[in-house]
Amino acid sequence: MLSCVLVRVVLASLCGLVPVTAHSEPSVPKTQQQQLYEQAERARARGATDKAGETLAGMKEGYWSAIGYLNLSGDYARNDLNPSRALIALRVALAMADKDTDAQRKAALRSRILLRAGYLAFKSSEYEKAIGFFEQMPLDSHRTPQALYFHGLALAEQGNHRAAMQSWHRAKKYPLAYPGVADAWIGMGRGYDLSGYLGQAGEAYLAANAAYEGERVTLRKLAARIEEKGAYKTLVQGAEAQKSSWFLADSRTLAQPRTAYLLSFMEQSAPQQAVNQVVELARMASQLQRNAQDLGVFSAAIANQLETPGLSRTRPGYEALRRANKTLTERLNLLLEDARGNESSAGQVQKLQIMKTTLSDSEQQLNTLKSRLASRSANLKALLAESRQLRKQSLAHLESVAALRPRAEARLDRLALDFVATQDKRMVFALNKTEQQIAHLYEYLALKEINSGEQAK
Repeated sequence: MLSCVLVRVVLASLCGLVPVTAHSEPSVPKTQQQQLYEQAERARARGATDKAGETLAGMKEGYWSAIGYLNLSGDYARNDLNPSRALIALRVALAMADKDTDAQRKAALRSRILLRAGYLAFKSSEYEKAIGFFEQMPLDSHRTPQALYFHGLALAEQGNHRAAMQSWHRAKKYPLAYPGVADAWIGMGRGYDLSGYLGQAGEAYLAANAAYEGERVTLRKLAARIEEKGAYKTLVQGAEAQKSSWFLADSRTLAQPRTAYLLSFMEQSAPQQAVNQVVELARMASQLQRNAQDLGVFSAAIANQLETPGLSRTRPGYEALRRANKTLTERLNLLLEDARGNESSAGQVQKLQIMKTTLSDSEQQLNTLKSRLASRSANLKALLAESRQLRKQSLAHLESVAALRPRAEARLDRLALDFVATQDKRMVFALNKTEQQIAHLYEYLALKEINSGEQAK
């Protein structure tokens, strides 16, 4: 449930240069490396990138230093006209990330670093270097479609339109929820156009239009399902039902639209917080419900103990035992006197003496039994009162949680519906782009036909 590391923001232009926030469990004490990372982040936030770099240089290799250099590269990319410093920082981040002992976290972080490095190299027209970064991307990452799209752009800039279209064709196999997939559909049409296959270019643009329209239908269904069942059940629990880790899922899981939208949705900090609140409140409600049930059973058991004959009718039984013990002691004394008077064997006298000692011990135990039973009864009554009070508090807390859960779920629903609406606008924008391309293509074909007719005359 969400116990793995989640990234919070997308790169600029769905790839760009925004700082990464590293996550750690609030209950786990901060390590020295995490404290150094936060120290570097504070320096970087003040604009002291040199100071931040010095702090990072003194850190050990691993996750925290990799995140620090990744964020530092973003500052370099924004402030420098030349991307060399940013790319160096990203190469260092890759080296640091390779030392991370958490395999899943390392794979996710490497994907982010490689994508950003490739994007920076592409922006600076270093296409061969960009291609090298993109080709290191793993195929089981949800960032792979965007890497494939930029990989195709870099190849197209080198004039290799066929190879570019192969990359875009691979990107098209992913759901449109992932960044780069919608652009890859348009790229296919553009690739045919630049290669001189105008008819196939038109077909590619029409196919892109159909895909975007189909995705809008999917988004409307998703929005309706969120309104009906809530975002948590629709997105989060739906992903859990697949019994796979959606943070680094395999290619089959990545191909599912619901998982794709969940991944994109959860890259934002507000949805992360909203989901965490819903999960935590659900966990608290379940725990409080179990506590109330357990305390109810415990209280009933204590009450039953207080009502048992051994406690409620102790005095009659206690007096009867004392009388019986007294009678047995008197009879044993008579037997002991007779045995001594009749000069019985020493063994018989010793046995009778042992029996007398046993009865004496029983009398002492009976004398203390009343006080011990009274003390036990008082303790049980105190425990009963305490358990009933705790159950009452648990039920009161449960009512509070029950009142908070709808509000938390409603907030998550609003965020999810806003996200779906944004995705729908993205599809509308893509539709407009393909329609413009189709219009330009038809206009070009019409002009070409007119020119051919005039030449024929």
